[in-house]
Amino acid sequence: MPSSTRPARALAAFLATAGTTHFLAPEPYDAIIPAWVPGKPRTWTHLSGVAELACAAAVACPRTRRAGALASAALFAAVFPGNVQMAYDWRHRPLPQRAAAYGRLPLQAPLIAWALAVARKDVSGRR
Repeated sequence: MPSSTRPARALAAFLATAGTTHFLAPEPYDAIIPAWVPGKPRTWTHLSGVAELACAAAVACPRTRRAGALASAALFAAVFPGNVQMAYDWRHRPLPQRAAAYGRLPLQAPLIAWALAVARKDVSGRR
């Protein structure tokens, strides 16, 4: 694969890894589902894991890469309330845990930018 596909391949790997962890270790994800979201947290954990795996597969395939990257950007925006919930819930924890929770908040912006950059590139890597 050409190096111009490296950002797309890395995004697909990131999403696949994240999606897999929703099934292998769901408890941390369950804990950050906001209480106002209807249904059981585990259902949302699994649904978001499936969404990440689907986005990973779409980004990995050149024919669906643009749609998959746009869906990934939307997904990164959609899970932001969970990161806010985590920061709120962890506000009294020891400093390293608080720093991790607060540090997640600004990370959504570069993740969204990364997905949008992948969406803008075509299969040949031209803009």
